[in-house]
Amino acid sequence: MERRTAVIIVAGGSGTRCGGSLPKQFRLLGNRPVLARTIDLFATTLRGTEIVVVLPARYIDFWKDFSARFEVPTHTTVAGGEERFHSVKNGLAVLRTDPEFIAVHDAVRPFATPEMLRRVIAEAEATGAAIPAVAPVDSFRAIDAYGTAPQETDCRSHVIDRSRLRIIQTPQVFRADWLTEAYRAEFDPRFTDDASVVEAAGHPVRLVEGERTNLKLTTSEDFALAEALLAMQADREATDPDEAHSQQADAE
Repeated sequence: MERRTAVIIVAGGSGTRCGGSLPKQFRLLGNRPVLARTIDLFATTLRGTEIVVVLPARYIDFWKDFSARFEVPTHTTVAGGEERFHSVKNGLAVLRTDPEFIAVHDAVRPFATPEMLRRVIAEAEATGAAIPAVAPVDSFRAIDAYGTAPQETDCRSHVIDRSRLRIIQTPQVFRADWLTEAYRAEFDPRFTDDASVVEAAGHPVRLVEGERTNLKLTTSEDFALAEALLAMQADREATDPDEAHSQQADAE
């Protein structure tokens, strides 16, 4: 990209929902850690970009030792905070370069493609802030009232028009000055992602076409699907090596 874009990869959570003794960002996916695959995406798509990885404080030394086994691209690590908001804020504080744009990405989304990353950055360059989104395919209902648990079968609910809904993904890309200014605010529970922080500071955010394969690996079922996606990618590369080589050349 012509304009410098720094990257903050957020891996500050404990990742307990998928089971196992380690947070999900460190789990092996096709013999490579999930976090390493995510770092690879940005290091190959944005050559020379500054990459900051936000980790739980107690796992920083572990990751330094573990990542050394896999030749992971150069990156800086910093301890996360109590909420995602605080983790991103900590990531912003250790940036060493002076980028024009900053991309914030979930560590456990290793399947985002270079093409989508370029789309989001291009829209952010044009408008100041852009995030990927996909339309939902399921039906939705909002719960009006319930007893002791929301899953009770006798709860009252109503249908929501799904055509007005979008599933938001990462990377989310912003003008650096907008993002740093927005994160000077105090934490608000309504901040669910970086776009909500930037919007609260008065800046508009544009939606860009996301990807259904841009999974956020959260549960053990997600990892089973991720292994299937890797197998599909390997099959494509085996049957069309020229196309795989062309995509790699584009990234370089």
